[in-house]
Amino acid sequence: MQSPPLVPAARLGWLDALRGIAALVVVFDHSSYTFMADFRRELMPQFNTSRYGIMVFFLVSGYIIPASLERRGCVRTFWIGRLFRVYPLWAAVVTVLLALHLLGIAEMRDFGGQSAATVVVAHATMLQELLGTPNLLLILWTLSYEMSFYLLVVALFTVRLHQRSAVVAVLLAVLAAVGVTAGVALPASALSGVVGTGPLIAVASVAMAVALCCAGARSPVLRLFGGVLGGVLALVLVPFNGTVPLWEGLVILAVMFLGTAVHRAENGQSTWGCAAGTAVVVVACAVGSAYRYGDGDHFTRRGWIVAFLLAVLTFGAGLAARRRRIPRLLTGLGTISYSVYLVHPVPLAVIDGTIGRRQQDSPALEVAFFTVLLPLCVLTYRYVEAPSQRWGSGLARRTRPP
Repeated sequence: MQSPPLVPAARLGWLDALRGIAALVVVFDHSSYTFMADFRRELMPQFNTSRYGIMVFFLVSGYIIPASLERRGCVRTFWIGRLFRVYPLWAAVVTVLLALHLLGIAEMRDFGGQSAATVVVAHATMLQELLGTPNLLLILWTLSYEMSFYLLVVALFTVRLHQRSAVVAVLLAVLAAVGVTAGVALPASALSGVVGTGPLIAVASVAMAVALCCAGARSPVLRLFGGVLGGVLALVLVPFNGTVPLWEGLVILAVMFLGTAVHRAENGQSTWGCAAGTAVVVVACAVGSAYRYGDGDHFTRRGWIVAFLLAVLTFGAGLAARRRRIPRLLTGLGTISYSVYLVHPVPLAVIDGTIGRRQQDSPALEVAFFTVLLPLCVLTYRYVEAPSQRWGSGLARRTRPP
């Protein structure tokens, strides 16, 4: 039976609303360091706002990214679309940050003696979080998991297993639970510690370049090789070289594939029973893993579990309201959410590097920061994101194979 047509991403206003909400929560999480530190210290053990926003983003990505690939039916045009969607604003933000650092008004993170070339190559792959390289901006770590998800989605599409999203989500979640139950724990960037950061970055960057180039090849054999190579790269790096605990890296991927399973049920490619069963397993394994892991360096288990459950409930509420009229304010926030996510650390770095963080909570300054940030993000969307997406769409049309 032929699958029903996929719903165009532009019509999914509820996803835009979720993106907008998630972006605002992440901005609050980071800006509260500067403007409301006391309140943040009390809130975080109970509700990890960062993990909440990030998990909502991952669920939304899981829902829409594989659909984008399958709607195109072409790996080459998918990668062109993704690269023009993600890289231009990323490059603009990184360039501005470097310029502000050279002017002495914004501090950059210490790279632990890594050479500039190593840092540049690692960031160019967007896998730097999984290559043992500190992120230029803290928020860039999530893009490494996004890129890993892209590689896995392409791999499954290439080997014609892309319809098995629910199975993949359950497998990843169960592996996370089994690993933490068995006491399997690896140090941060464990693989880098074994083979060395430089060699790992060199191998990974070459592998990723080959995978992307082969994706656009005419030969089916080369396309298959490229897809599988990219998938293997992601499956090696996520569990063995992340800075988050091994179980959480697997849970992140499981959450994204859960979003895909929901999309398949929504479009008649699977059943709602299958999606619901997948959600139960993923949620149970994630919560169980966090509980057994306990209080880690990055979070308390209570704060993580509450954030995770609320993120899943938020996604479910958005799904339930998908046929309702979504306020334009929320869809507008979703439209600029990538700008909000990437741009907000830059003014915070300037404030921290010049004025300094507040000694007492100041809700007024928190509100003022949002008031300045959102119009700025409208500009970056209009003059950076939107034009680059149009260029990417045009290039994809011209290079699409017959």
